[in-house]
Amino acid sequence: MEKWRDIRRRVLVEGESKRQICREYGIHFQTLQKILRHDSPPGYRQSRPRAKRKIGPFISVIETILKSDKKAPKKQRHTAKRIFDRLRDEYSYDGGYTAVKEAVRAYKQRSREVFVPLSQPPGWAQVDFGYAKIDLAGERTKVAFFVMTLPFSDAFFVCAFQRECTETFQEGHKRAFAFFDGVAFRISYDNSRIAVIAIGKGRDRTLTNEFLRLQSHYNFAEHFCLVRRPNEKGHVELLVGFARRNFMVPIPKVDSIEELNAHLESKCRADLARTLRGKEKTKGELLDDERASMLPLPKQRFEAHRVEKVKATSLSLARFDGNDYSVPTSFAHHRVTAIGTVENVRLVVNTKLVATHKRCWKKHQTFYEPVHYLKVLERKPGAFDFARPMEGWALPPCFDLLRRRLESDMENKGTREYIKALRLLETATITQLANAIEQAISIGATSVDAIKLILEHRRQEPIALFCLDGHPHLKSVRVPCADLAGYGELSEGDR
Repeated sequence: MEKWRDIRRRVLVEGESKRQICREYGIHFQTLQKILRHDSPPGYRQSRPRAKRKIGPFISVIETILKSDKKAPKKQRHTAKRIFDRLRDEYSYDGGYTAVKEAVRAYKQRSREVFVPLSQPPGWAQVDFGYAKIDLAGERTKVAFFVMTLPFSDAFFVCAFQRECTETFQEGHKRAFAFFDGVAFRISYDNSRIAVIAIGKGRDRTLTNEFLRLQSHYNFAEHFCLVRRPNEKGHVELLVGFARRNFMVPIPKVDSIEELNAHLESKCRADLARTLRGKEKTKGELLDDERASMLPLPKQRFEAHRVEKVKATSLSLARFDGNDYSVPTSFAHHRVTAIGTVENVRLVVNTKLVATHKRCWKKHQTFYEPVHYLKVLERKPGAFDFARPMEGWALPPCFDLLRRRLESDMENKGTREYIKALRLLETATITQLANAIEQAISIGATSVDAIKLILEHRRQEPIALFCLDGHPHLKSVRVPCADLAGYGELSEGDR
């Protein structure tokens, strides 16, 4: 570049001879003319592509192979090396591997899809699920985490669940709306089976009842991406990876999912203090502005749940999500409505709630409530010590003492009497019944009737005095005093 500068200065400013410059620098006259025309070296400029004598006749074959690969499984598509081998063996190609590799790279570069930046008005949201590994109570576990983003403000919310399903999908929306303190006006989704039953032409979708229930409660508009077009919700796609890399590295070690969710929510709140490139306000300030375009939170509470119609078996077990949960034996063989939430499973017969169990996210597990089987065991007391629902049932020591007393006093009928006492748990808690049993033992009255009487007596509450506070309309009422003279005359007459 220094030589280029000096030549131009000596010819154009100092007026030296061009012939002298060519001799001194050893350059051709046409080269000197190029230097004088350009203030810097223009570089090599090829007027037409060089002919590819070796690979040229095979370019169409390479493109045909790569086009057919689009219909093949991703893990069974041609590499450049495999194409080279086929050209050599099947088409008598005698060129090198590098030329084939460059031809493959050029084709993929030409055929790579180009996207258009999409407008993201305030109040629009995007939703997706991601997956990550955590150490849950000392066990390495794969969890699904729900992500909702607001592209306008770049605010986002993340919460984790044991699995991606209808109830976690709904619960994620519920928590996200509470976090943003508003409901997105429009939400973009992929075509998950949780929300979509069938995909029609274009954007026509047949939606699931549970998605429609969620939408009806919060009144947001839905937007489903075209098939294989995840770029339509690219913002949430990027933030799923961002949340995994920034919130779950190193691998979180927690005792419960809710502990992890508290950690994730604190990270989301801290992220609101960031200011993005090209923005004058923080994410939190932009979110405050965006709430004006969002819908208000409904006053009614929304319950995220999934409903399944099942039939209780002869063992009084109803199956929900691959696990068996017990119901009272009086409802065996009945049709049961199982309502599963993130936290529990409720079992309903007709309109009556007959059982509630803690939700289990594993598969092929069985959960018994011992109280459910006491009615049958009262008729079959001999099976009490061998009944599987009674295994591991931890009761206070006073229960064992009561059983020994009853079996000692009543011999064979003692076990049945003890089961009758346990059936009081159908209407009382273990603590309440334990206190009643302890009092009964202390006074030497161990019959079921005595325990029941003590239990009911403890439940009775004294009648409180009526207070006029909060009832101003009653303060003006005056009730005359009763005349008790008549009662005095009757009592004197008896004497």
